Amino acid sequence: MHGNNTSKELEKEKIRNRYKGVSPELLEVIPAEERVDILQDDRDKRVGVYVRVSTDDPRQTSSFELQRNHYTDLVDRYPNWHLYRIYADEGISGTSLKHRKSFIKMIEDCKQHKLDLIVTKSVSRFARNIYDCIGYIRMLAALKPPVGVFFETEGLYTLRDDSEMALTFTASFAQEESRTRSSAMNLSYEMRFRRGIFMLPKLLGYDKDEDGNLVVNENEAQTVRLIFFMFLYGYTPQEIADELTKLQLETKKGNVVWSPSSVIAILQNERHCGDVLAHKTWTPSYLDHKAVKNDGKKPQYRQLDHHEGIISRDDFFAAQQLLAHSMTGRTGMLPHLHVIDKGPLKGFVVVNPRWTGFDAAEYIKAASSVSKKEAADDSVVLEKGTLDLRGFSVVRGQFFESPNKCTVKLSYEKINFYSYCLQCMNSCKYVELLLDPLRKLLVVRASHKGERTAIDWCTFDGKKNHPRYIIGRAYLPVFYEIMNWPVDREHLIQGECRGNGNDSILVFDLKDAEAVIRQYAEKEDPEPDEEECPPEEIARFIAMPAAWASSFGSDYYQQDPIPVSDQGWDIQEKGRALPRNDPFKATEPQELKRQITSIVSDIKEGVSNGQ
Repeated sequence: MHGNNTSKELEKEKIRNRYKGVSPELLEVIPAEERVDILQDDRDKRVGVYVRVSTDDPRQTSSFELQRNHYTDLVDRYPNWHLYRIYADEGISGTSLKHRKSFIKMIEDCKQHKLDLIVTKSVSRFARNIYDCIGYIRMLAALKPPVGVFFETEGLYTLRDDSEMALTFTASFAQEESRTRSSAMNLSYEMRFRRGIFMLPKLLGYDKDEDGNLVVNENEAQTVRLIFFMFLYGYTPQEIADELTKLQLETKKGNVVWSPSSVIAILQNERHCGDVLAHKTWTPSYLDHKAVKNDGKKPQYRQLDHHEGIISRDDFFAAQQLLAHSMTGRTGMLPHLHVIDKGPLKGFVVVNPRWTGFDAAEYIKAASSVSKKEAADDSVVLEKGTLDLRGFSVVRGQFFESPNKCTVKLSYEKINFYSYCLQCMNSCKYVELLLDPLRKLLVVRASHKGERTAIDWCTFDGKKNHPRYIIGRAYLPVFYEIMNWPVDREHLIQGECRGNGNDSILVFDLKDAEAVIRQYAEKEDPEPDEEECPPEEIARFIAMPAAWASSFGSDYYQQDPIPVSDQGWDIQEKGRALPRNDPFKATEPQELKRQITSIVSDIKEGVSNGQ
């Protein structure tokens, strides 16, 4: 123990002797370069000047030019400063770098060693975002050779050792000032909207009088009417844009080339029917200024009949429905449900594969609207000598192994028919789906490309057709709602083929759906930098309907859900349209067509007359 203490003391003594150092006379001190203030440094510097004004309002042009002139004079004042370029962003906020193209160009020039110094008015002009400000300052200082930034108002030069703390405080104040201004501006908007004082930017179809009120510009209003009438009649935004361009009609900004987005913007603007809705969008963050749709996060303010409308409110609402369900294509105005009212498919509703506006209640109402005969007596009358099969069942096909089965797989978003279904339908390219929501039956019948309800259900590989997955987001949720199925579960249904050749149909009883049950391995929480993988499936089995526990199949004399009707086997019977329950009355198709023809004729006549 005593030896250990002695060893430690000797080690400590060595350290003390080493840190006594040497005599100053033995050292030569080489002095450091004297740090020269940036304004007194006489070394040549390539200078980039950054200027910015916060808005592109023409009244800010004077501020922009004053900054440009001021810094041109400032650079000329120092003989060793050589102006490389003035980088100017006009009409761009300082809290985000997303659209500050000149700023980004200036940083790239620094990386390419084209600049030695950046001069700007203040920290708030450079960036009002602390993260961006400090991040870019450090990046510029790390370049070889480093690039400094001189903030004239604060007198800060970023290559000084003591500049970062002062810069951090100043940038924090600039960011907080931006937040305060943003909050004040939003509050100002709220106060205006609450009193019915709306912001009314320029809009095609309207001018403003001396009091700022919207008044109809009849020449422009003609274009607005044409857009709405064409859209309601069935034209797509692209087709409307092409027609407007062909007619050389001008946008509010004077452009004669139209795009689908500009057409949709007009269709979505409620001011065209005389109303005003404020706060349709809002900006969650003052740092990125990204506007998002107001889905209830902020109050909205609507004033009906604020000014004279160009189109009716009913036509406007009809257009919104079409826009909300934009997969309808060119099939006239608002679709109707069609129900078959005679023949073997009586009571079936034609499924519209591209319109999401119909719900389960509408399908049920459509099927119920078709009068049905009273159910026949269950007693079976047998002819003499006929085999009596009462009490016997036709065993379900699911209990037999066979490669030739008409099977369909349904999920909440996709539907897939197996290969044998195509063979039963003579490999036709297009089919139509029919649903009886009361008896829970699904029927597939042949169709053709021109039908608005046609579905392309197969692909051709050069030799034969193969089934393809069909996206069914417009109607499969209705199936799931009617059947009360869990949305996260797939279902397999075996059906049967009825008829022959081109008169064939596939019939599926949705009540006999087998559920696909999947089990997945429990997932471990991923590491922060690790990409999350999909769960691993460890088991898959088929769950049969509970009703199958007490029977092997359907009663022999009640097995046919699609009997031949008195009219014969006409399975191509068209459905009759049911009236819509819309709370508005839009312009009828015949009147739309007349209006479109009249407006186009007037426009062409005006062009020929040089108007």
